[in-house]
Amino acid sequence: MSNDEDIDLSALSDDELVEQMHDDLYDGLQEEIRDAVNILLDRGWAPYDILTKALVEGMRIVGVDFRDGILFVPEVLLSANAMKAGMSILRPLLAETGAPKVGKMVIGTVKGDIHDIGKNLVSMMMEGAGFEVIDIGINNPVENYLAALEEHQPDILGMSALLTTTMPYMKVVIDEMKAKGIRDDYIVLVGGAPLNEEFGEAVGADGYCRDAAVAVEMAKDLIARRHNQLAGRA
Repeated sequence: MSNDEDIDLSALSDDELVEQMHDDLYDGLQEEIRDAVNILLDRGWAPYDILTKALVEGMRIVGVDFRDGILFVPEVLLSANAMKAGMSILRPLLAETGAPKVGKMVIGTVKGDIHDIGKNLVSMMMEGAGFEVIDIGINNPVENYLAALEEHQPDILGMSALLTTTMPYMKVVIDEMKAKGIRDDYIVLVGGAPLNEEFGEAVGADGYCRDAAVAVEMAKDLIARRHNQLAGRA
């Protein structure tokens, strides 16, 4: 244990508290994150500012170290759970204030595949980056994806597979989207251990995400590009 327990969070200045939250997220300390979120709210901070300056920025640091191999999946899951603890306080407040969202994503593991650690990690990291995430779970046939797209109208569809036998199902989903004339309405990202960039291109996805940190960076980049294209047409 570190001697973080000795720190009186309420005695810290706003800047120090935000720094401490970055450290506590990194260490996966749920209670401390909850306490710190409440302290900032009591001090009159807007929920959106707490989300972006404390939680999103803290998870960005976690994401960079995950990408660079300094942190590993179990540690990132702890960080993501600490972020969720903070988000559970902020989510209803953000909804009330109509805070801006970076974008919306529907994500699920494909039919025949029940692996979800990677998918859950992407969901948490995306949420940590300010996205609204609808996770439709595991073993999803094409109908589930189409129904979720229609219901939630996301910017991004994310598909995950961990088995070489289930990977090809991603193409089934994308082909069905093409057949329905809706493929270009969404950014499609694919990921999972057996995939690679060539496979992503072959099935017609917009991007292949090696890990959760890459998924967040790619999602932000593709959404920004899409907004610019739309603005260019306006």
